[in-house]
Amino acid sequence: MFKKLLRRFGLVPPAHPLFADNWYYFRRLDQNRPLSDYEFVVFDTELTGLNRQRDEIVSIGAVKIRNLQILVGETFHVYIKPSRALPKDSTLIHRITPQQIEQAPQLATVLPDFISFCGQALLVGHYVGLDVAFLNRACRRHYGAVVSNPCLDTMRLAQTYTEMQWQQYHDRFRMDATYSLAGLSQEYNLPDFTLHDAYEDALQTAYLFVFLIKKMRAKGIVTLKDIFSAGQAWRNLF
Repeated sequence: MFKKLLRRFGLVPPAHPLFADNWYYFRRLDQNRPLSDYEFVVFDTELTGLNRQRDEIVSIGAVKIRNLQILVGETFHVYIKPSRALPKDSTLIHRITPQQIEQAPQLATVLPDFISFCGQALLVGHYVGLDVAFLNRACRRHYGAVVSNPCLDTMRLAQTYTEMQWQQYHDRFRMDATYSLAGLSQEYNLPDFTLHDAYEDALQTAYLFVFLIKKMRAKGIVTLKDIFSAGQAWRNLF
């Protein structure tokens, strides 16, 4: 029981080999290398709703970034059949219909492929905590483990970048700032993709991520440790 509790908090390696290698790898992760040295997987999920105890993942989309370049040939996109009927309200948002997922695989069969796709990359998402919460709930249920991959949130990165831009002014906070994925993409003149589609949202987020990293790199944020420190410093302002 005690060892199970330690595993739940990530203090001992997961029993499942799909997760154990990453647990060891990320415990020794060197955060002092240039950001271009790391591989990232930018991902997004579509859900039946936002209740973390009841709702489920119905689609996962992801794209890889290597050398700060989006690899459009290395992508992941799948529809998933939930255990319950698809709520009409969720269909209105992500436009996934019951007919589309009738023959789709269940999440238990999708997870190994997605975890393997992520490999030893860092995970990136817009408000990534929500996606990771649903992903880890599923992983814990089916494998008794959670992903060890560190995560970067493009919403937090955008907030940090905004603070960097305004730090020389007395009024340091933009009350009109928007941090939605669509709003930021429009503000920075990034390519436009279809909203609430897991794969296209992942692509949209990937473009935003590369844009922000390159802008922040010009301001002296050059390593992974710099990124984590900058984000922490921004949160400490409040």
